[in-house]
Amino acid sequence: MKSSLVAISAAVVVATLVTGLKDRAALQERFGLGSAGKPAPELMMMGRIKPTDASAGNPEFNAQLVADKIEAITSPSPPAPGAREPDAAAPQPAAPQTVAQPAPVTPPIVSAPPAPQQAAAPAQPAVDESALRYFASRGDKVRLQAEISRLQALYPNWVPPADPLAVPQNGDKQLEAMWQLYSDGRYAELRKAVADRQAADAGWQPPADLLDRLDVAEARARLVNASDLKQYATVVDIAAATPSLLTCSEVDVLWRVAEAFIQTERAQRGQDAYTYILKNCANPAERQATVEKASTLLAYQPMQALLTLERPAADGSKEFDAIRDNLTRRFMAEGNDDPKLVIAPDYIARLEKLAETGGLASDALLLGWYQLRRNNDADAEKWFRAARAKQDSAAASQGLALALIARKAPEEAEDVMFRWHADSEDATSTYLAATANLMALQPPADLAEDVLHRIATEVIARKYVPTAQQFGWYARSLNQFQTAARWFETALAWKPDDEPSAYGLVITREQLSDSKAVLDLQRAWAGRSSRITNLEDTSSLIPNAVTPPPEKGTLAAQQPAAQPTQNPPTEPLPAERRITLQPGSQVVVRAARPAMETVTVPRGPRQTRGCSTTIDAGQLKPADALSRGWCLMDINRPMEAISAFEAALQSPTRKVREDAAYGQSLAYLRAGLSGNAAVAATKAPQNRQRAAELQVAILADRALSAFDAGRYRETLIYLDQRAQLQQERIDLMVLRGYCYLNLKMYGDATRIFEAAAATGSRDAARGLADVRNVTHPDVND
Repeated sequence: MKSSLVAISAAVVVATLVTGLKDRAALQERFGLGSAGKPAPELMMMGRIKPTDASAGNPEFNAQLVADKIEAITSPSPPAPGAREPDAAAPQPAAPQTVAQPAPVTPPIVSAPPAPQQAAAPAQPAVDESALRYFASRGDKVRLQAEISRLQALYPNWVPPADPLAVPQNGDKQLEAMWQLYSDGRYAELRKAVADRQAADAGWQPPADLLDRLDVAEARARLVNASDLKQYATVVDIAAATPSLLTCSEVDVLWRVAEAFIQTERAQRGQDAYTYILKNCANPAERQATVEKASTLLAYQPMQALLTLERPAADGSKEFDAIRDNLTRRFMAEGNDDPKLVIAPDYIARLEKLAETGGLASDALLLGWYQLRRNNDADAEKWFRAARAKQDSAAASQGLALALIARKAPEEAEDVMFRWHADSEDATSTYLAATANLMALQPPADLAEDVLHRIATEVIARKYVPTAQQFGWYARSLNQFQTAARWFETALAWKPDDEPSAYGLVITREQLSDSKAVLDLQRAWAGRSSRITNLEDTSSLIPNAVTPPPEKGTLAAQQPAAQPTQNPPTEPLPAERRITLQPGSQVVVRAARPAMETVTVPRGPRQTRGCSTTIDAGQLKPADALSRGWCLMDINRPMEAISAFEAALQSPTRKVREDAAYGQSLAYLRAGLSGNAAVAATKAPQNRQRAAELQVAILADRALSAFDAGRYRETLIYLDQRAQLQQERIDLMVLRGYCYLNLKMYGDATRIFEAAAATGSRDAARGLADVRNVTHPDVND
C-alpha cells in the first residue's frame, strides 16, 4: 500500500512537469519562477545578450527547481559534501571531480504505471545518453545529476534510466576517450580526435551533445582569456553569443562579464549582472565574493542598491557582516575622493569605533581626510592626531598640517611637516603652504633662527614665490629693509609678473630713499599696477609697516620664469636680530629707562565719559566704537580700547578707519606691544605726519625693549632708524651710550656721554662715571 502511494505521487510530479513544460507560464507559477508573462531575471536579457529558443537549451528557463525534484526521485541521499547544486539552464561539465565509488541510485518511481494525465503523452524520444553513461562510469554523481536535469529540461518526455549509475558502457571506446578529453579540458585534442575519426569513418557522426558542450567550453575559455587580457569588448561579445554561460553554475563568468560592462562604461549593465547573482544564486561564498568584487568597481550609490539584496543569516545577523568593515573603509575612501559624496552616518560611526578600538592608523586617517574634505577642521585634526599617535607617517602629518593651516596655526603645521617635506610632491606642497602661511602671520611670529634658516633653504631650493614674498614682508616688519628688498627681488626673479612682490619692493626702495629704483619700478609697472605707479597707500612709507599679503590660491610650487639677477639671501634675516651681546665677564651697566615719548596729534571729538562699563564693542556702530576707544584710552584701559578700535575699523568711512587704525596703534604702544602697534598702523592709510609720529614712538619702544633684554646691537639699530626720522633726544643718547659701554666700545660711549652731559643731563654724567669705573677701576678706588 505504501509503495503504491509513493508511485502515484511520483507519477503526479512527472505529469506536472510534462504539462508545465508545454505551458511555461503554468510551470513558472507552479515552481515560483515568476508570474505568467514575466520571465525570470536572467543576465542574458541585458543589451545584446538575447535568449535562444528551447531547442538550444532554453537558457532563459531556470531549471533549478526541476533538478531538485529529479534529485528527490533518483537519489534518496543528498549530493556528496562540497558538491554544487546545478542551477543552470544548460549546465556544462567542468574538470572532472574524483569520487571514490559511485553510489547506487534508487530506481525512479516514474517506472510505475503512468497516471491518467500521461495517457496522451507522446512516445519516449531518442535522447543522446552518451554523457550520462560517461559520468556514470566515472562515478561522478554531481555531474550525473546535472545531466539528468538538463536532459529532463530539454526532453520533457524522457525518463531517466532505472539505474543511471549501473548503465553499461557501450562498445565505442573512441567516444569514451573523447569524453575523457573533454572532461580534462583538452579541447584542441578533442577537436582533432573528432576530425580524425570522421576522416577515417565517413559514416560516423559525433554526438550533438558532445559538440554543443565543446562549443560552450571553448567559448568559456576564450571569454576567460579575453578577460585576463582586459579585452572587455570581446568578453561581452562572447557572452552575448553564448548565453548558456550566464547562469549561477558559471558565476566566475558572470563576474567577468560584469567587470567587462563596467570597464566599457556600461556600469548599469555591470550592476545588473551583480544583481542577477544576488537574486538567483544561493552559494554563500559566491554571494559574499560578488559583493566584494562589486565594491571595487561600482560607486557608493550602486553598492547600496546591491546591499539591499542581503539575506538574513540563521543566527539573526546579516550575511555580509564579515566583510562590512572592509566595505565601510572602501566607502569612506570614496568619500575622501569626492567631497560632495555624503556617506551614511552608520558607516562613519562604524569606522570611528574601529579607529578607537582597533590598532590601525589607516582607519583614523580615513576619518581625518573625510572630515578635512568637508571643512570640519576640528574633527579632522582630532583624527589626524590619533593617526600620528599610532604611526607617524607622511599622510598623517600632511593631513594634520592642512588642518592646522585651516585653524590658522601654521607654525605647528611647519614643524609637523618638516620631517616629511621631501617625502612626495604633495608633502612638499603642503610644507611650502605652511611656510607661506607662517611667514604671513600678523603680528609676525617670533621664529627661532634655525626655523627661519630651514624655511629659507627650502624656499630657495624650490624657488617658491609665495614664501619668498612673505619673507620680504616679514623682514619689513622687523625693519630689515635691505633684507626685505633682496627677498622681493628674488621673488620677482622667479616670477617677474608677481605684482605683490613688486609692490613690496617699490615701497621698500622708497623707504631706503632709492628714488632711481622706485622710478624704474614705476615705469616697468605702468599700466599694470596703479598702486605701484602712484604709491597711493601712504602707510607703505612707514619703515616697519606690513602690507597684508595677497590672497593665496593654490600653493603649488612655482617654477621660475627667469634666473635671479642676484644671489638670493642665504640667511633668512641678518644675524643681529637674534644676537644678544654681553660685555664678557664684566658687570652689565644698565641705564635708567627713559620715559615713553608722548605723541600729540589732533583728533576729532571724542567721548570722555560713559565708557566705565564693560560692553562688547562689536555690537556698536563703527563711529560709536571709535568714540568709545578714545574714551577708554583716556581712562588708561588700552586693551579694551584695542577691541573698540578694531570694531571701528569696519566702518565704510575712510576717515573713521584712519582714526581707528591710529588709535589702535597708540593703544598697543601703551600696552607695550610695539610689534602689534606697527601692524595696526597698516590697517588703514595714514597721512605722513601720523605715520612718522607713530614710527618714532614704535622705534623708541623697541629700542627700550631690546636694551632691557640685553640686545645692545639691536638697540643701536632701532636708535639709528629712529634718528633718521627725528633728532635723538637726550635720554635716548644716554641709552645709546650705555649700549656702547656694554659692547666695550668705550671711546664711543665716552663721546656720547660727554655730548649729553654738556646739556646738563645727570644721567649722562653718571654714564661718564660708569665708563671711568670700567676702564680705570684703580683710579676710582
